[in-house]
Amino acid sequence: MSEEIPYKIYLSEKEIPTNWYNIRADMKNKPAPLLNPGTLQPLTFEELTPIFCEELVKQELDNDTPWIPIPEEVRNFYKMYRPSPLVRAYCLEKALGTPAKIYYKFEGNNTSGSHKLNSAIAQAYYAKKQGLKGVTTETGAGQWGTALSMACAYFGLDCKVYMVKVSYEQKPFRREVMRTYGASVTPSPSMTTEIGRKINAEYPGTSGSLGCAISEAVEAALNLDGYRYELGSVLNQVLLHQTIIGLETKAALDKYNIVPDTIIGCAGGGSNLGGLVSPFLGEKIRGEKDYQIIAVEPASCPSLTRGVFAYDFCDTGHVCPLAKMYTLGSEFIPSANHAGGLRYHGMTPILSQAFHDGFMEARSVEQTQVFEAATQFARVEGILPAPESSHAIRVAIDEALKCKETGEAKTIVFGLTGTGYFDLKAYAAYNDGNMNDYIPTDEDLQASINKIPHFPGNLA
Repeated sequence: MSEEIPYKIYLSEKEIPTNWYNIRADMKNKPAPLLNPGTLQPLTFEELTPIFCEELVKQELDNDTPWIPIPEEVRNFYKMYRPSPLVRAYCLEKALGTPAKIYYKFEGNNTSGSHKLNSAIAQAYYAKKQGLKGVTTETGAGQWGTALSMACAYFGLDCKVYMVKVSYEQKPFRREVMRTYGASVTPSPSMTTEIGRKINAEYPGTSGSLGCAISEAVEAALNLDGYRYELGSVLNQVLLHQTIIGLETKAALDKYNIVPDTIIGCAGGGSNLGGLVSPFLGEKIRGEKDYQIIAVEPASCPSLTRGVFAYDFCDTGHVCPLAKMYTLGSEFIPSANHAGGLRYHGMTPILSQAFHDGFMEARSVEQTQVFEAATQFARVEGILPAPESSHAIRVAIDEALKCKETGEAKTIVFGLTGTGYFDLKAYAAYNDGNMNDYIPTDEDLQASINKIPHFPGNLA
């Protein structure tokens, strides 16, 4: 091993960022505003505050302030598990026989098991500061629900979680962690909301989706006094909070004068990817540096690689605003693959705009290839990765093998969003040879894309 670059690069607690980075301030083409589906006009502060906390709405609508201070209470909580390590994957490099230098930012060193806690604690803080009783939310694989349950327990808030049904059934232990932290967990679509009953009637036996769970959580928040809805991905405010990942990554690289060539993240709604790449993407947008930035999504839910750039509902039940994003249609319900956190029909408007403007690229990968990479990584690097993170691992390995062919010693950085200890049913399916790949046909996708709202200027 090199004596110059340690296996793990740690920052000190004093080096934890004190501000979040708002990339919108540097974007020449700002993400399009959220629209009221009734009026097709940009949503106002007054229209958003019945759903979200007031301070979070301010962050959602702020396209101009580059740096937003992290409250002291949030920074104190961050010290429980941050700074997170930037790891030089020496063992993986050796196993691949590649001249590439591979680094990964590991976000799994907390009980929630993922990066989601970075935004959960911020959102819970603002809810507590506003004097609310509690919050509602959705969760796919369960990382976001677990993170928000932890954050609500810390601030003494009630937490009601609607968990995508397939993940509720596949990941009972993740559900029990949420309940241990005091949250109530309901499989979605459920029979406890009007929208849940409607979706169950229209799609009998459905395995659910993040879009379904979002609809139910929003409906519940609007019908409960003293509650607001909190989302774990997609929104501007969430990507803002997650930039602590990229800011720490950049600070760790800068300590050793390391400049990455390629930065890779898994992409579902965009929280992890956006958090990791935002500081680097900002440099690229400003013309200061050039990086190859790759979003990796499941072939079963390929919003960037096969979706359309248009205004669409953020949820299946059509109670949420319209967002301009790469989307497969809000009524697209992906197959029950094992990367529950990536089963979302759209991509955050920030990353959608950056992708549309050519600042990043996207690839889709099949889940058997993903678990092949996850297994290879686990055996040499000693961490059992989450299926979501393993999408990034797959492409990082692919890029490193390209370097083996060309002899280039590129520096590759990817995000390891969390651990896969609650995903052992998925690993069992792979190990037993029972895992199948599902790629939707063009006809499958077009059926839901056809249901995207049609109005002047949309889908033009």
